[in-house]
Amino acid sequence: MGLSDIRARMRAAERAAGRPEGAVTLIAVSKVQPNARVEAVLDEGQRIFGENYVQEAQGKWPDWRARFPDVELHMIGPLQSNKARAAVGLFDAIHTLDRMSLARKLAAAIEAEGRAPALFVQVNTGDEPQKAGILPDELPGFLAQARGLGLTPQGLMCIPPEAEPARPHFRLLRELAEAEGLGQLSMGMSGDFEDAIAEGATHIRVGSAIFGARDYAR
Repeated sequence: MGLSDIRARMRAAERAAGRPEGAVTLIAVSKVQPNARVEAVLDEGQRIFGENYVQEAQGKWPDWRARFPDVELHMIGPLQSNKARAAVGLFDAIHTLDRMSLARKLAAAIEAEGRAPALFVQVNTGDEPQKAGILPDELPGFLAQARGLGLTPQGLMCIPPEAEPARPHFRLLRELAEAEGLGQLSMGMSGDFEDAIAEGATHIRVGSAIFGARDYAR
């Protein structure tokens, strides 16, 4: 596949859903990808990338940002509280606000760094015990507490259960966001982003369909 194919499928999905062209932001998930693959996608014009690990992003993105100053970096993986300040300094958006202890760390880091990344609250739409995220019925209280710390979450994020159809989870996330007055939805990956677009995604996170399979053993 590749970047141009994904962009074409995005545009087709936007049209099919009656949404304007460009309504959806593509986050190219570059975690654990060889530098040559990432540079090729940069050379094709992609400027919004997602990373899962603070340390990995710190090691590779400063040089690329010097060459491509309009790059946006999105944190899409679990964020350890002790890396909150580093994440606030490095990322333009954090999609994985999933607990109050992290909210407190982020609030302190935002004040210390003088910059505020866009924040998405991760919702555990499948109520999976092994997965991070705020449970749907706990979301209103969590948002109230986060706002009380001075945080201003802009949207919600979810990762549907692997064994279930994704679209009902995307629909639930949209309904939760609408109920809380949040306009951003980070949902949909390589295998299901068209369904996510149909349900109102504003950000999709696509990795392997752009870059190819990851080699975690390298």
